[in-house]
Amino acid sequence: MKSGLHKVLHPIAGRSMLLHLMASVGTLGPERQVVVVGAGREQVEKAVAGTGAVIAVQEQQLGTGHAVAQAHDALAGFAGDVLILYGDVPLVRPETMRAMLDRLNRGDEPRAVVLGFRPEDAAAYGRIVADGQGIIDRMVEYKDANDAERAVTLCNSGLMAVRSTDLFVLLDRIGNDNAAGEYYLPDIVMLPGGQSAVIETEAWEVAGVNSRIELAGVEAMWQARRRVDAMRDGVTLIAPDTVFFSHDTVLGRDVVVEPHVVFGPGVTVAEDVTIHAFSHLEGASVERGAAIGPYARLRPGAEIGERAKVGNFVEIKKARMEEGAKANHLSYIGDASVGAGANIGAGTITCNYDGFLKYRTEIGAGAFIGSNSALVAPASIGAGAIVAAGSVVTKPVEADALCLVRPEQVAKPGWAATFRARMKAKKAAAKG
Repeated sequence: MKSGLHKVLHPIAGRSMLLHLMASVGTLGPERQVVVVGAGREQVEKAVAGTGAVIAVQEQQLGTGHAVAQAHDALAGFAGDVLILYGDVPLVRPETMRAMLDRLNRGDEPRAVVLGFRPEDAAAYGRIVADGQGIIDRMVEYKDANDAERAVTLCNSGLMAVRSTDLFVLLDRIGNDNAAGEYYLPDIVMLPGGQSAVIETEAWEVAGVNSRIELAGVEAMWQARRRVDAMRDGVTLIAPDTVFFSHDTVLGRDVVVEPHVVFGPGVTVAEDVTIHAFSHLEGASVERGAAIGPYARLRPGAEIGERAKVGNFVEIKKARMEEGAKANHLSYIGDASVGAGANIGAGTITCNYDGFLKYRTEIGAGAFIGSNSALVAPASIGAGAIVAAGSVVTKPVEADALCLVRPEQVAKPGWAATFRARMKAKKAAAKG
């Protein structure tokens, strides 16, 4: 990845690949989760803190079988089924994991279940040779395969399900007599004294990430599937390929999303909301019937009430806009509360930061804030009050009051013409 960030911590849809995978595993209710890591242990430990996962360290990189063996102590006393997954293969669905476990516990009880797939280009993947019932005859790494084996289209994803009572016994029996001198996890399948099975899934589900290019490819696959899910759930996407979701985006029915909208983490949108083009939402909630954008930005802590309107080039941060409130254009509302039905005129800003601390602005229900006003926090505008355009408000405004903060307008007839004549004369003298 050519990065200071551990490979498995690079994000897909705003969440690291590793946490994507662990979230899917979590839906199965695992008794234990063990994360095997080599270099970059500190980064991974920090990322999984609070998940209940145990870290096991592979000090030397001696192959996939060796890596799995490092989980031995963490699984001591565990008598269940083990799923072996890869942190850089983040899109595996819980349904597929469950299918692997179900096959492991079917009547013939294979010693292991391998997840296979058939990519368009088998490239250098390990191959699986199996019969019509999915019983594996042999598995071979590409670098060790002959021409006939390389012609096989069923490939090994590396993902596997094994009973804990068998796993480490089998790992103790494999060697490293191969082209790479490594202990291959797939070798446990070919050990004498038992049989293993393969089940298949689609190639996209086991796509791995080893470069920024592959990371972008997996992101694209995730986004494409999420868009389809959204539309199936009753969301209208005008130009689906231009909309980007976060892993936790929640959209209600009859939401309309126009082109070029980005959802960052932590966004919840209720029913009948329209998100107009080129808007960016993160850490925000939008209630029923509201309208956002175009070109709006909702930052973390933004709460938009029912039928409220956040228009073009309006930024909302850590602020609540109550039902029917409107900020139609060119405004910044931060650390504030805007009452029901209030109207925020173009160019209004809440001056919430003095360079050291943040302060709040409270705007009452039905208040009218005239264009190009600056509300210097801490500020309080009473319900129904009117702040005249161009005002700089530094004191509380009572309910239903008019607040007018402007210097007296002074006009000097003929001054501009006199000024221009004087300046032209001065310029001419300078040239002479």
